[in-house]
Amino acid sequence: MDTTDPEITFDAQGVCNHCHEFDQVTTKRWFPNEEGKRKLDVLVAQLKKEGEGKAYDCILGLSGGLDSSYLALVMKDYGLRPLMVHVDAGWNSEDAVKNINAVVDYCGFKLHTKVVDWEEVKDLQLAYLKAGVANQDVVQDHAFFANLYHFAVDNDIRYVINGGNIATESTFPSAWHHAAMDEISLKAIHKKYGKVALKDYQTISFFEYYVYFPFMKKMTAVRPLNLMPYSKEIAQQRLESIGYISYERKHGESRFTKFFQNYYLPKKFNMDKRKPHLSSLIMSGVITREQAVEKLNEPLYDPAELAEDKAFIAEKLGISVAELDKYVNEPGRHYTDFPNWDSRYALLKKVQGIVAKVTGKRVRLYS
Repeated sequence: MDTTDPEITFDAQGVCNHCHEFDQVTTKRWFPNEEGKRKLDVLVAQLKKEGEGKAYDCILGLSGGLDSSYLALVMKDYGLRPLMVHVDAGWNSEDAVKNINAVVDYCGFKLHTKVVDWEEVKDLQLAYLKAGVANQDVVQDHAFFANLYHFAVDNDIRYVINGGNIATESTFPSAWHHAAMDEISLKAIHKKYGKVALKDYQTISFFEYYVYFPFMKKMTAVRPLNLMPYSKEIAQQRLESIGYISYERKHGESRFTKFFQNYYLPKKFNMDKRKPHLSSLIMSGVITREQAVEKLNEPLYDPAELAEDKAFIAEKLGISVAELDKYVNEPGRHYTDFPNWDSRYALLKKVQGIVAKVTGKRVRLYS
């Protein structure tokens, strides 16, 4: 990591705040060892008990990516009965579709696929490009989690299995992005730049995300990958045995995410997401710093591949490549240029602190 993260700080030895955060805080939630195995066994027992008399023990969002696909195999190993949900927002790569089918065929789990109305997704994606904010993946991410959580409620499922993990994702500069779950921000951007009413596109409100789901519906998000040794190599080796096709890039399951992370962000905001990703792998002991620096010296995009992806994305969005380039090259805007949930979140954190002080217990908000 470097000063492209505007909030980074370094101590007298040149060690940054991300490393200190990892050593002092993050590692207390990471158990790639026998203790993790014991914790995972307890978690599985809880899930199975919760699922007694129900059709499913838990719910898992399956994107076709490495993390969620590997999790599906782990859940099969443990004899769990997840409802798998795939949300198709129109950007699936061909390999992602093949991988989803390979995982479902192997595991034998029931898969529900929600295809979001493309005209609505297209209009919202264009609105985000016109807004010029950093996190262009909000359109996909919000749809994914909104459908997943509402589906969990509709099917009386309390446990949401999340593929997020410390081993590969512990470093994240908070200044680079804004929360994908901020419905206020999403609707404000759509109101200003969108033209198509969002009828099929499902959202989650601030109240639902922080109060209704966690406290009223008792929904709990769990991350099993933090309770086991995990790396890209471990997952790939297991998944390739069932016919899984490995992606050349992280998040290769989405054509838009590939373009957004490897071209839009570096060019428009000077944000190279390889830096936090590789930093995470260094701190979890998967690679050395020297190997990471070598990786950073590789080009982000092959020119021919970039031209092909630009043409694909522009055509799918119904605009010219010149228009797409215009959106990328215009000055970026900060998310705070639009209405957002920051003031509500600050108030909620204040309430959280008061409740913790009065009760003597830490109140963990759903995230």
